[in-house]
Amino acid sequence: MEGFILAAGLGTRLRPLTDDRPKALVEVGGMTLLERTIHTLEAAGIEHIVVNIHHFAAKMRAFIGSHQWRAKIDISDESAMLLDTGGGLKKAAPLFTGAENILVHNVDILSETDLRDVERKHEADGNMATLCVSRRQTKRLLEFDGEGRLVGRAEQGLAFSGISVVSPALFALLPEADHPYPVIDEYIRLGREGQRIGSYEHPANRWLDVGKPETLELAKQWNLS
Repeated sequence: MEGFILAAGLGTRLRPLTDDRPKALVEVGGMTLLERTIHTLEAAGIEHIVVNIHHFAAKMRAFIGSHQWRAKIDISDESAMLLDTGGGLKKAAPLFTGAENILVHNVDILSETDLRDVERKHEADGNMATLCVSRRQTKRLLEFDGEGRLVGRAEQGLAFSGISVVSPALFALLPEADHPYPVIDEYIRLGREGQRIGSYEHPANRWLDVGKPETLELAKQWNLS
């Protein structure tokens, strides 16, 4: 399995912390979010990781280049245009081997989810994409059918956790990366077109989106190392 870290966002919810740095280089527990996410993927045995960059791109390049990583790190540069999650994934496609599943992980997510188990379920279910989800309060919920297939958005359902496993065949099904677009909308479209977009439900209590000040504070209560 290869890895893709979505780290190009503007981090507007974390201002003023992101006035002079990208969200990915905000620290929690004495370590940047990017470093934590890379270590999480490395701990899952991932040896090749692509990181997309846009906001303070030069600082991101410098940070990545100044560290010794166990995994090989490639950069997908979106300096010219921020492409959102779907466009960013499509633009990064040539940097992957095309032979392995890709673990897609938002840089502002802390989680104890077993990433290899997500891939095992992805393979066992024969999914094109497998979305990590949990039961929690949010305005954006997804509906899955009795077989765990994504069918659309809903007022009652499961919340996407910013972590997924996708098959390399997905790239050919995404629009070109010449404009920004969210990947969730594409998953919904593909599900309606007959592709199997599945789910992996995990407990919500050991998962945290630290992309906003109040949850960044909550992260300090975690036993981070």
